[in-house]
Amino acid sequence: MASSLQTCVLVVVLFALFSIQTTTSASHHHRQHEVKSIHFALFQHETINKTGFFIVKGVAGPGITQTTTPFGTLFAFQDPMTINANRSSKVVGIAEGTSITSSLDGLQSISIAKITLRLKHHSGSISIVGGTHNTKPSDHPVVGGTGGFTFVQGYVTSSPVNLKGLTVTYKIEFHLYWPPYATQLQKTS
Repeated sequence: MASSLQTCVLVVVLFALFSIQTTTSASHHHRQHEVKSIHFALFQHETINKTGFFIVKGVAGPGITQTTTPFGTLFAFQDPMTINANRSSKVVGIAEGTSITSSLDGLQSISIAKITLRLKHHSGSISIVGGTHNTKPSDHPVVGGTGGFTFVQGYVTSSPVNLKGLTVTYKIEFHLYWPPYATQLQKTS
């Protein structure tokens, strides 16, 4: 009977020790990794009939202006991205994609874009999708990335800077985060 009791106590103690060790190991593992992030801003320059083109003119709503397009308008773009609001500043990326006017007032659209960047410490592309307001800041979730942006998460904020003239300028603010497993993979590459 004493042998059976000793065996039972031993099993309970081992189980308790194993549970404590597993819990301690898991929480230590999470404290060991910090989320890598970068935050920066670039400027997108879009020139009608040079870097941006109307593919399909919409069917209802206001006409085409610097801030509005008719409902259903399909627009494609391949715009340079610079480090300053000045169009002649250094180009460090390209934003290419499409947008479809989704509001009857012509001010909002659904946008899809791939932003290819050549930065000092990061090179690759970021894919974004979301709703854009033509005259107000808009947040777009990051849905993927390549190269130095593989596994990146976060969002991009697009804000109008200059909406007058043939070339319109938007400030694009990047808020990018890499989960711990992504930074481990980048270290082994």
